[in-house]
Formats: sequence, C-alpha cells, structure tokens
Amino acid sequence: MCGMPRVSEEHRAARRQQILDAARRCFLRDGFHNTSMQDVIAEAGLSVGAVYRYFPSKNDLITAIAQAVIGGADGVFAELAAVEPPLPLAEALDRALTYVDAQTGPDGMLPLAIQVWSEAQRDRALAEFVAATYARFRGHFVAIARRARDGGELSPDADPDAVGTALFGLVPGYFMQRILTGSPDRSTYLAGVRALLAGRHDRARARQ
Repeated sequence: MCGMPRVSEEHRAARRQQILDAARRCFLRDGFHNTSMQDVIAEAGLSVGAVYRYFPSKNDLITAIAQAVIGGADGVFAELAAVEPPLPLAEALDRALTYVDAQTGPDGMLPLAIQVWSEAQRDRALAEFVAATYARFRGHFVAIARRARDGGELSPDADPDAVGTALFGLVPGYFMQRILTGSPDRSTYLAGVRALLAGRHDRARARQ
C-alpha cells in the first residue's frame, strides 16, 4: 500500500509527458494557432477526458511547452555563472551555444522558441513568464561578466550589466539564425565573437 502513491505519481507524470510530447509534435508540424486540442488528443492517442484532466485548455499546453522550451536553459546558464575557476567570456558563450546546438535539431525544444516569442505578444500570462525567465537568463550572463571584470579579463571600469546583456543577446541571436537559415555553425559564430573581443583588446592596448 505504501508504494501505491509513488506509482500513481509516476503514472501521472508519464501521462502528462505523453501529452506534452504529442503537443510538441503538433506545434512543430502545424504551429500553435493551427493546432487544436482535438489534434493533440489524436496525436497522443488518449481520450478527451484524459487530456483535459491535465491541460484544461490549449493555452495551458502552450504555457507548459514554453516552460520546457526556455526554462530548461536556466540550470545550464546558472552553472556557467558559478563554475570555478570563472570562465573567460568566449568560453562561457561556447558552452552556452553547445547547449543550444543540442536543442536546435528536430528533436530539440528551441525550434518552438520563436513561436513562444510570437505567442507572448498576445498572451499576457505567457509574456510575463517569458519576461521573467529571460531576465533571469540575462542575470546569469551579468554574473559571468562581473566575474570576468573582477578576474581582469575586462577593464575595471567595464559595466557588467551592459557586458552581460550584450553577451546574453548573442545566444538567441545564434539560434535564431540557425533555425531560420541553417547557418552559421558554432565554430564560425564563435570565431566572429573572438575576433570582436580581440579587436576590443587591441584598441584598449593602443590607448595605453
């Protein structure tokens, strides 16, 4: 008897994930607006009641998908901000983009990110979630920049908020290009970033 609640919770979690996986396939194939709850129910192979028990509306499904799409990166970026010794800026970006690459393929979550951004323009609750999540992401990159300044990679008068904001902006900039155009690859993108950083160092030395 003691084991039954745990089994039940595992069953509920598996059923919920089954529905989310079906919704993700539908959303990737047809988009948020062209996908109905009936489409998701058919894709999941479950009864109407089973699906609505977990997700009363399509908006609930979209919000759950959004949490999976952009929420999963939080732990990755937090680790980058806390790793010892502190990572150089280009190395931190390289590791962030390695995670992006793993999530950009057909089985990844990031192809839905652009749909989430679009949906957030019309759904206030989703917009609040996206804004809070991206602000938290940006905070991790500000922490990376602050440690880079304290470690001497950046000049003492560098503003970590400004540097972290710009550094974080390179992450969605990369995967948006990858999703929309299929390029550049990570090594090309990072080569460009390193060239920009090297140019900054060269200009700083020239002023000294």
